[in-house]
Amino acid sequence: MRLGSIILFVAFCSFTAYYVYEPIPEEIEERWKLMLTNSFFRSLSHLADISELLGLKDYMGVMYFITLLEKIAPVSDEHVKVTEEKFDGVEVVLYQPKHRGSDTDLRRAIIYLHGGGWCLGSSRMSPYDLLARKVVTELDAVVLSVEYRLAPAHHFPIPYEDVYRVVKHFLQKGVLAQYYVHPGRIAVSGDSAGGNLAAAVTQQLQKEPSQQIQLKAQALIYPVLQALDLYTPSYQQNQHMPILPRTLMVRFWSEYFTSDKAFFRAMMANTHNNPESSSLLKFVNWSAFLPETYHRKYNYSAPAVTEGTVAIDGPSRSLADPRASPLLVPDAALRSLPKAYILTCEYDVLRDDGIMYATRLRAAGVEVTHEHYDTGFHGALMFTVWPTDFLIARRMTDNYIKWLKENL
Repeated sequence: MRLGSIILFVAFCSFTAYYVYEPIPEEIEERWKLMLTNSFFRSLSHLADISELLGLKDYMGVMYFITLLEKIAPVSDEHVKVTEEKFDGVEVVLYQPKHRGSDTDLRRAIIYLHGGGWCLGSSRMSPYDLLARKVVTELDAVVLSVEYRLAPAHHFPIPYEDVYRVVKHFLQKGVLAQYYVHPGRIAVSGDSAGGNLAAAVTQQLQKEPSQQIQLKAQALIYPVLQALDLYTPSYQQNQHMPILPRTLMVRFWSEYFTSDKAFFRAMMANTHNNPESSSLLKFVNWSAFLPETYHRKYNYSAPAVTEGTVAIDGPSRSLADPRASPLLVPDAALRSLPKAYILTCEYDVLRDDGIMYATRLRAAGVEVTHEHYDTGFHGALMFTVWPTDFLIARRMTDNYIKWLKENL
């Protein structure tokens, strides 16, 4: 009996070690913590696949458990006043300093857009709440965190339109005066899919001739910026990396546009482009916009163009829309954009999106601060809550806030 228990225990430990262990690059700090963290994400992903296969609940519906697990009710504390409001019908969480100087003292403001692949995430998750409070206290700033609607219940362009409406509403003289915000010191920022929305909103605002108050800065944290080429060197190098493997990022893109699984399969094969989107591939040609050091062993091959129904019907028409893929705008549309902070991570499928955007913005004359983390992985900035708190998250947060302090 005792021998059987020992055998079962050893078998259990062996299976656990096999399941948890991943060949993560040695350069990444706290590798075992990342392995353990990712084993939870992988387990939930497998459960989501099974649930969808059995027709119990769709994949993103199960994955949303991650959001629920970290969701909190934001409340005021001794330094920060927190209110939940609606701007033009869209829910927002507003963070303001409790103590202020004279009535003539105006503050900075950061409009923050959470990540989660347009399908997951919430401004009410504890890592976003902590980040907002830190920004408020260290910069004496107002933080506006947007609770935009999510796919797949609300496909593109609804998440983008929610964000755009909030930004337009906030950038009114009367609204800014209500929150003591300086009209010349406002930035939009976001991580991952939130970085996508931040870049898209910044571009579209510049096209509005009637928009009197413009953004001073954009801060994009490992942003996703294009859906045309899902086989860039970083997509290939990091296709099995923790937190955001290529399969999950492609699924996010697919669900953002449609729930049609045929489109997901086409995106996985990188054969989803249609004649319209193919004309814009020049803007995501990584052989032209990536520094040589990131080419590595990979050779550029333009994505295939399909003229069948999967490629030309329904959601694929959104592929060429810069509100979905900000990297697709022509150079002339980049020249008037505000200064940018772009954070990228070496071990991230989205690395090349951010680097290509930084390259194109600089070439267009935009002031760009590109901060690349050689040991970074996707989502790192948000891992600030025990037990999944990482040292790199603290460094990223400190550098991000430092840039805002110096440039806003």
